[in-house]
Amino acid sequence: MSHHTMNPDEQQQQDQRIAQTLSRIRHKILVMSGKGGVGKSTVAVNLAAALAKAGRKVGVLDVDLHGPTVPVLLGIVGQRAGASEDALLPLPVSPNLSALSIGNLLDENDRAVIWRGPMKISAIRQLLADVDWGELDYLIIDSPPGTGDEPLTVAQTIPDLRALIVTTPQEVSLADVRKSIDFCKAVMLPILGLVENLSGYVCSQCGHLEPLFGEGGGRRTAEKFELRLLGQVPIDPAVVRGGDAGRPYVLEEVEGPASRAFAEIVKAVEEKLG
Repeated sequence: MSHHTMNPDEQQQQDQRIAQTLSRIRHKILVMSGKGGVGKSTVAVNLAAALAKAGRKVGVLDVDLHGPTVPVLLGIVGQRAGASEDALLPLPVSPNLSALSIGNLLDENDRAVIWRGPMKISAIRQLLADVDWGELDYLIIDSPPGTGDEPLTVAQTIPDLRALIVTTPQEVSLADVRKSIDFCKAVMLPILGLVENLSGYVCSQCGHLEPLFGEGGGRRTAEKFELRLLGQVPIDPAVVRGGDAGRPYVLEEVEGPASRAFAEIVKAVEEKLG
């Protein structure tokens, strides 16, 4: 990845390449969360997998430059991005699903790179310019928690972007959601809705759903901010196993509370995007 500063011509060329790439992607969704530990990346990859399963063409782009989890969850760690004559090619995950993370472009030695603001911005813009996803129905973009350079760069670079905010049932998540909402307002980024993750625990023996963090937090938060609650995803041991195995749960498990939740989220997202 080159880090030299661009002259106006190069900048303009890059802008054109970004516009060209994005023009072939119908819907772009940025998955956000106010803080870490809410399972945002798990929601991003399983939403992508659920959309792919429903017959949509889907790409997952991971712009977390410090701790990319998407490659782990999708089983593409250490794989190098392919290349055509003038573009990078995402890695295939399943027939309708491809993915790419900054980790798939760096050599082992670059992994410990300390990314400063301007470098982050240029790396993300370069990813958006140089990766050829082909025709996609959805590009799901996973960014680090919070409202730093990564989501900001994505929001400023993709004109027709929508945000999906991941939260948990706990009341404390209200403040974190508010941060994400304020960010979206500031950059004029429309919000698709809220996904409540870790919404109770599914017993692997009997399938009973036990609320661990109290109930209705996501619904109350959504109502308070006048957002749509797109779905509630329970903690399901099968989802965790899928993540550890590098194979999204949704692609494997046919039936289960979590896959039903993701199917509902897909329905809500498609309805909202019409």
